[in-house]
Amino acid sequence: MRERETWTTEEFGSSHTGWVGVLLADGSVPPAVFVPMMSSGDGHQVSQWSIYDGAGLGHGPRAAVLRAVCSCGWNGPEHQLDWEEIGDQPLAEAAEAVAETCSMDWDGHTQDVERSAIPLPESVSALLEQLRGELEKLEKTSPLAALRAARRLEVTAVEVGYWSAHAGQRDATVEQAAAALGLSKDEARKTLARFGRWSLYR
Repeated sequence: MRERETWTTEEFGSSHTGWVGVLLADGSVPPAVFVPMMSSGDGHQVSQWSIYDGAGLGHGPRAAVLRAVCSCGWNGPEHQLDWEEIGDQPLAEAAEAVAETCSMDWDGHTQDVERSAIPLPESVSALLEQLRGELEKLEKTSPLAALRAARRLEVTAVEVGYWSAHAGQRDATVEQAAAALGLSKDEARKTLARFGRWSLYR
């Protein structure tokens, strides 16, 4: 299992999982690093960007570039690392600002995904924001009432989503549905099946 810090959004989930990617001086992507456990011969695979400092056993080769990477295949701009400036500093500290820039690049990517998804009418977006605010206020004074309201919303979503999923499957390809929802094709299939209440394997 590869271990690294990743980012997601509530709406797009695993369709757009982001992380700080590493490129070596030759432009290649390094493999995960096996980090052995001290007390046994076991270990685990790590691909966190900060381990690629060329420091030897338990570390990866020296990173030349950091960039944002997304599970959808998008790559952000490349940010060169200045090893003369980094010197003997831990990479996690010396390149923290670069990694933060990568995170902001990925934020921009998810904003582009949101803009490219099918737009919601302003009235619907405004109602959703208003409802969220009202429920957050209600949660402070009556958590169970807020929970009941959330349950009512869940029931409404299931009812509306059922017919929407069936109409969506009839009127659009999986590729079109994925683009409209801002999801991968697999996640779009799962979303349609979940709301439409049919099996993915039918």
